[in-house]
Amino acid sequence: MTNITIEQKELFQFLNAQAPFSELASTAISYFIKHLQIIYLSKENQSQWFDSNNPSLFLIRSGLYDLVNPQNEVITRLSQGDYFGYPSLLSGETIKNSLEVQKDGIVYLLEQADFDFLRREYKVFEQYFVRAHANRLLSSHYKKRQDNWSDRKISELMHLGAVALPPDASIRQAAKKMSASGVSSIMITKEDKLIGVITDRDLRNRVLALDVNPDLVVTHIMTSSPKYIFENNRVFSAFQLMLRHNIHHLPVLTEAFKPIGMLTSTDLLRQQKSDPVQLIGRIYKANSVANVKRYALEIPELLQGFSHKVEDISLIGKLLSGITDALTSRLIYLYQEEFGLAEVPFCWICFGSQAREEQTLHSDQDNGLLLSDDITAEQRSYFKSLGEFVCTNLASCGIKFCPGNIMASSDPCRLELEAWVAQFYLWIKKPSPSSLLNCKIFFDIRYVEGSAELFDNFMNKLVNIPKNQLFFAGMATDINRNSVPIGLFNQFKLEKTREKEPYKHKFIDLKKRGVVIINDIVRLYALNYSVRADNTLERLNALAKLPDINKTDIYNLKDCWRYLTQLRLRTQINQEGLPSNCINPENLTSMEKHQLKEAFYLIKQAQQAVVFKFARGSL
Repeated sequence: MTNITIEQKELFQFLNAQAPFSELASTAISYFIKHLQIIYLSKENQSQWFDSNNPSLFLIRSGLYDLVNPQNEVITRLSQGDYFGYPSLLSGETIKNSLEVQKDGIVYLLEQADFDFLRREYKVFEQYFVRAHANRLLSSHYKKRQDNWSDRKISELMHLGAVALPPDASIRQAAKKMSASGVSSIMITKEDKLIGVITDRDLRNRVLALDVNPDLVVTHIMTSSPKYIFENNRVFSAFQLMLRHNIHHLPVLTEAFKPIGMLTSTDLLRQQKSDPVQLIGRIYKANSVANVKRYALEIPELLQGFSHKVEDISLIGKLLSGITDALTSRLIYLYQEEFGLAEVPFCWICFGSQAREEQTLHSDQDNGLLLSDDITAEQRSYFKSLGEFVCTNLASCGIKFCPGNIMASSDPCRLELEAWVAQFYLWIKKPSPSSLLNCKIFFDIRYVEGSAELFDNFMNKLVNIPKNQLFFAGMATDINRNSVPIGLFNQFKLEKTREKEPYKHKFIDLKKRGVVIINDIVRLYALNYSVRADNTLERLNALAKLPDINKTDIYNLKDCWRYLTQLRLRTQINQEGLPSNCINPENLTSMEKHQLKEAFYLIKQAQQAVVFKFARGSL
């Protein structure tokens, strides 16, 4: 630049160090300087610069400002080097947010025509702002709102005031107090600590139906060591706990373990106007395989209604996995009712999406049987029949057979404890391609039914298997073999159906090219840092608490996972005629396309980071 003033030179230096100008030719900076307006933004004039009919790009040079949404909530605080105004320039939508000046300062303004010129002439300039807008969408799309029922605190929903009795009270006293208080359950406490629960169902089934003397103490019929939840947990957590354990009354405690009230399934149903808890309850009480199958027919309709009433899309996966757990548990019960109880301890385990509690309508079976080491040939035959019975009937309920035959009906998936441990040890010590594939499936593992003690013993042995650098490097390299569907010039790389079909049958596989990669990355980090959680979001939350993990990377992966999962489920629910888990990007809005591209871009970055951390020099 020649013949420029000191002020222009100083401005040029500022912009040259400012993204995206730091990556552009000096001609782009000169154009910006030539066409910008310099304004002094204060509380007195802050409203005059936001005209819906004339949007502009704003770059802050000095001062402090809050970006506020229409609900008067502060979205973010802006300071030197921050941009705002670009969402309206990109989308053509009216300006919805406003700016509140906290400290007066200098702001540079660029009008729409000049912004568009720089977009056309400089690809890096356009990519920067498209990516910035997509990041904002990704971070705000799932921003929890105060009116989101699943995000409310337990204490906001329950009736405060614990109805309780000591353990030496009689059953008769419990019934009278429940009646007088108008409640369907009562907590049994000792020295202000919860030790048991009695419900009206207990009074019917454990007292009246069995002619039990009502003058006996309550400890004869109470449920000891019941499940509970803390008052500051979210309703979402309570809902999931009830789903998993098929309970309708959940004691609420303070952080000091003092009982303060009871949350019921009715309280939750009143909030979300659906009945998944009731459906799972009916499954657990089904007295025949025919009834189990009949209840399973309600799942698609239930999901259709439920999906429109929750903001946290991960709840759908937990709901479907909870239903699959219920179907599995009841089928095991019905088998044992017909063929007798198992003579040795066993545990039904699940893998993959069911273990992560991330099932969709198209998820197939991934399960196995963990057996006691001291087992006879006759007992093996019993469990072979059990595995075939449960897997066949799960398929009849809509949970498809696993194409890879990873099911308890298959001999390699019915092993004694030491045989399972030896299998895992071999996969870890000799990470061949097939071993790495097995690790990706089997390291997502969760207990469903049977001996919890046997499962805990198994998990403790798995955790203690040492994992070497070769194992982690192999997993990282394998993750990088699966590419995101973005090609040259930031365009989607579409796949085609095998048949010669028109363009409308081109698609992007959201599972294979997006969700699976995130799951693999998060699983690898979880194994490396010994995180015991199974669910992807729970693993990410645990990783975010570690001191040497980049929090921004964690939040990006969470946002990408949520967004891709939302698109995937929406496609399945709407039955858009594409292959399972796939979407046609032409059916997306312009902003959704930008958002999807940004998600894939962030996933690719995470892949590269994994290779750098675990497999440096291996590629």
